[in-house]
Amino acid sequence: MRKTAVVTGASSGIGAATGRRLAAEGFNVVLAARRRDRLDALAEEITESVPGAGKVVPFKLDVTSQESVDALAAAVDGCHVLVNNAGGAIGLDPVAASDLGEWQAMYDTNVLGLVRVTKALLPKLIESGAGHIVNVTSLAAHVPYEGGGGYNAAKHAAYAVNDVMRLELVAEPVRITEIAPGLVKTEEFSLVRFHGDEEKAAKPYEGVPEPLVAEDVADCVAWAVTRPPHVNIDRIDVQPRVQAAPHKLHRER
Repeated sequence: MRKTAVVTGASSGIGAATGRRLAAEGFNVVLAARRRDRLDALAEEITESVPGAGKVVPFKLDVTSQESVDALAAAVDGCHVLVNNAGGAIGLDPVAASDLGEWQAMYDTNVLGLVRVTKALLPKLIESGAGHIVNVTSLAAHVPYEGGGGYNAAKHAAYAVNDVMRLELVAEPVRITEIAPGLVKTEEFSLVRFHGDEEKAAKPYEGVPEPLVAEDVADCVAWAVTRPPHVNIDRIDVQPRVQAAPHKLHRER
């Protein structure tokens, strides 16, 4: 019997790459995100291009809406793996000049969204007998950097929730894993952070010879969830070779 994986934030970047990779690993995959048109295209792509792919279901989801999350939980018959990937960064202002609306938006998606989806699907994860929750955070969840106050705060909170769940669910058949990526070059992360300003969005990657790509993170997710059920991978920190810390990168000029 195929296991079912639910991936949030699946319309692009790490979420889309994770959906593809888990389908290749033999999972039925529920692709959940706000942009249904992108999900439909991705589901068709996976079905046509991934050998042996199981059922791939696109589902329009807004993790900030309880009604939307409840609809997801009602639509999913069973769940073995939940990948909480929905989130992101907005802005790069210092705390003294911070936009609290941006901070609120980051907290709503990165933290409350994670909790909302986890609560809704946890009964199905426990019922599976071998559930696994994977929370995609960031190195920013562990090492603050200038200009990243709001994102640091949200990802630190997501990391705390991740570890609290491991304590609270230790008696249940559910594994808890955190994936904390460093610099990952995707088509949208930086563009969203800088409100569509392409010049600013390109700056973090300037001179970096080989940043991570979404597939690198998806590879970590796939490895963690395919370990034997008694093995829990607590946390994977993954960054490009040329990155030593969130704020320390080698750049070729």
